[in-house]
Formats: sequence, C-alpha cells, structure tokens
Amino acid sequence: MLSRVAERLFWSARYLERVENTARLVSVYDELLFDLPRDVKVTWFNLIEINGCVEEFTNIYKDHGEKNVMRFLLAKEDNPSSLLNSLMMVRENIRTTRDVVPEEMWELINELCMYARNHIQQGINRSNRYAYLNAVIESCQKINGLLTNTMSRDEGWSFVMLGRYVERADMNTRILDSAATLKSSTTDEELSLLNQVIWAKVLKSQSAYLSFQRTMRSEIDGVSTCQFLLTDEAFPRTLVYCLKQIKNAASYLPRHEGVVVAVDKILANTYSMETDDDINRDFSGYLNDIQLALIEMQNEIRETWFHFKRGDAA
Repeated sequence: MLSRVAERLFWSARYLERVENTARLVSVYDELLFDLPRDVKVTWFNLIEINGCVEEFTNIYKDHGEKNVMRFLLAKEDNPSSLLNSLMMVRENIRTTRDVVPEEMWELINELCMYARNHIQQGINRSNRYAYLNAVIESCQKINGLLTNTMSRDEGWSFVMLGRYVERADMNTRILDSAATLKSSTTDEELSLLNQVIWAKVLKSQSAYLSFQRTMRSEIDGVSTCQFLLTDEAFPRTLVYCLKQIKNAASYLPRHEGVVVAVDKILANTYSMETDDDINRDFSGYLNDIQLALIEMQNEIRETWFHFKRGDAA
C-alpha cells in the first residue's frame, strides 16, 4: 500500500471518530447542564477546555457563552477540529482513497456532509440540537458498521483501526480530565451536588452506562467510573481497550516495533486510586502524561509508515 494512501485512511478514520465524539460530547453536556442545580457553576466554556482549544477560541470570541461555543465546536472554519471541518476532511481523504474502501462509503459520507452543513443551525440552536447531533452520531455509526462488515482485513483496515483508536483514546482521557478538573474547582457544597450527575454523564458520553453497571456492580462514583473507563479490557471505549486495539492493528504491519513499544509504555503507566480524594491534580497530571504519550505514539506512527518518498509503500 502506498504511504500516502495509508495516511489518508488513518486520518479519515480519525476525523470520523472525532465527528462522532464531538457530537456525543455536546449532546451529553447539554443534558448535564440541564440536570445540574443552578448553584453549580459549570459553563459551556468547559467544552472548549476539554478539546484543548482555549487559545484559538479566545482569539476569536470575547463572549464565552453557549452560542459562540456551539459555533466554534460545530461550524467554525477557523477551528480545524470543528464538526463540519472534520467531516470535510473525512470526505477529502475518502475521495482520494475510494479504490480501497467499500464503494458505498463515498455516498454515505456525502450524505452526512450535506445533512450536517444544511442543518447546522439546528445544532447551534438549543431547541433542535439533540435531534441534529443524534442524526450525526447515527450516520457515523452506520459508516463504521459498513467498514466493519465489508472492508477486507488487510493493511488498509489496520490503518483505519489505528486512526479510530488513537482518536478514541485521546478523547477518553480528555473527558476524564475535564470531570476531574470540575471536581477540583468546586466547593464542598457544590461537589455534593455535582457528584450526583457528573459521573453518570461521563459514562453516557461514552455509551458506557449499562456496561459499567453490568461490569462494576457498584454505585456510580468517581473512582469506579475512572477505573472502568481506564482499565476495563472488554468495553470498546476504555483506554486499555483502545491501546490494545492499536497494538493489534500495528502488529499486522511491517516495521511495527516502535509503535508497539510506545503502546506498551502507555499501558505500563498506571494510576492507583482508592477514594474520591485521589481524583485530584495528580490524576489530571497523569492524564496529561497519557495525552503526551499518545502524541508521541502518533509521531511514531507517522515516522514509521507515512514519511516516505512518493511511491514508497507503507
């Protein structure tokens, strides 16, 4: 497989995962703000912090309210990670790799792009936001289902898996870091109110609510939620599951040793927590270290398979 084709498959999968994750996060955060008591000071700007776009956002907007956050995360062209921009990147990468993906994928991507762009105001306005985001999520899942059921398990599939799970692992840590930051920045009185709903919403953002209950068989709290989303080996959105999928996908490709070592390094970095007090600044520091390690792993992927002269194979 040509290295440029491999890279485009990697990024098409990663951007598609980013579209779904963005829609999931906004939808669940909408529910969170609706369910929280008014005394708890949680704002829409937290979504900007989760996505690591504080500088870019503040350079454009002085008002950090809901409408501007929605414009930036869903539609803003100045934000390369916005939902619409990510969709356009999926479309462009698939356009140039149509001979190695299922033929129906091009049609489904075009349909999703047109729907998302034509109805973007529904996502920005609160009244129809849930329906809009749910339609986007379902379309992403339909595309991923098509890939899963009709794409050959060859090198191309391995690069799709690499892109999907690198992006998913990154979002997993960002969501947990956001919840930990909210916890550390609230008063004891606010925290008692916050804990009633925040960890349930964290699980729902990953569609993990029922799986958590079946696996953990305990009340939903910060410790059990973090342990589940970091270490459970069976649920497809936990950090450990994503890392093992990355390792498995890389093992089918040549010259994979460096990527495997990078994955093993992250897997070896664990954080022990026994009480709610352990979800603190040290925990945020641990998650930040994981995010930096994921960046290093992505760099290793790029250097191993994508940086070749024109015409070289990955």
